[in-house]
Amino acid sequence: MPEAETEPFVTTSEAVTDGVRVEVRAQYSPQHSNPRDSEWFFIYRIRINNEGSTTVQLTDRHWIIIDGSGNTEEVRGEGVVGSQPVLGPGESFEYTSGCPLPTPFGSMAGTYRMQREDGTEFQAEIGLFELVEPHAIH
Repeated sequence: MPEAETEPFVTTSEAVTDGVRVEVRAQYSPQHSNPRDSEWFFIYRIRINNEGSTTVQLTDRHWIIIDGSGNTEEVRGEGVVGSQPVLGPGESFEYTSGCPLPTPFGSMAGTYRMQREDGTEFQAEIGLFELVEPHAIH
């Protein structure tokens, strides 16, 4: 029998804060990377689910990116992929983005600032996930 095709190496995380579930799937993107020039690129897909009972809007993001040498970069900005999605109870929003690193592995974590209909805000956690070029693991 032929050998089954292997799924790409994927890392994940999941966190729930005040009824907002953030799920992440990340993987190495060889076609966007150039290891000879110390450039590794990772693609991540995020799904944000509103499991709460009130409508929320994602207003800002804050990422903490750590490369394999321990260097830390913080990224802050409005919304995600040019959008500040509004999620009613039971609704979700999904997007794909990417992260370049100067090392074949690292990690990301962060928060989304969410605003409720009544104007109150909270930080929805984005759980830590690893960025790993599969051949970098021994």
